[in-house]
Amino acid sequence: MKKLLMAANWKMYKSVEEGVATARELVSLLDKLPEDREVLVCPSFIMMHSVCPILAQKAGCYAGAQNFYPAAQGAFTGEVAPEQLMGLGCTHALAGHSERRHVLGEMDELIGRKVAFGLDAGLKMILCIGETIVERRLGQIEEVLARQLESGLAGVLSTATAQNLAVAYEPVWAIGTGEVAGPDEILAAHAFVRATLTSLLPKEGAQIRILYGGSVKPDNAATIIRLDNVDGVLVGGASLKADSFSQIVLA
Repeated sequence: MKKLLMAANWKMYKSVEEGVATARELVSLLDKLPEDREVLVCPSFIMMHSVCPILAQKAGCYAGAQNFYPAAQGAFTGEVAPEQLMGLGCTHALAGHSERRHVLGEMDELIGRKVAFGLDAGLKMILCIGETIVERRLGQIEEVLARQLESGLAGVLSTATAQNLAVAYEPVWAIGTGEVAGPDEILAAHAFVRATLTSLLPKEGAQIRILYGGSVKPDNAATIIRLDNVDGVLVGGASLKADSFSQIVLA
């Protein structure tokens, strides 16, 4: 049985001291973490060295990176390599988050290189996909998701494993807005993602975890994770407080 992956993305929030305090409180609140769940926290780079050891104290808790550059080393000012992150205890990484795509201008090809390089380097990767409100209104949801999946997995079609790869469906219009895709919308999107994954990765597609992200909160998390093809969540704002995120994890 697939374990639910309950992931937190702290984005560009918290000082090192605040991150340490939140991680300690979270580990304490998750003293009785159900065996069917894994917890992932993605803090900013500056606190990785302090937060990773705290999360490692609790079985089933892991630290992930919000980003990295797909190279082992080199003249890439301001970037971080997977090996540097893993040296701090980082085990997972995101690629293709909507803010990387739409705010920082990352293209599909670069995101695909990150997924492939991260997997080859030993990271467990989460490929983020999702449509904008304009694309949804134009009826382009499946077109967008198919393109992002095909490009994001182009370099790993023969090497991906269900344990090392997950996909996070995050409708861009629902991230940080308070808007949440309804159950029917989530079911339809996740069913399409599952079908596309099984087409692209016949041996692994049925087992790759699909997460939902977009204004997930304690009061809607239980409803969301009960839906077919929802294997966890990727949480932004509600993950910044240990109390609210722990409620989501235990939903």
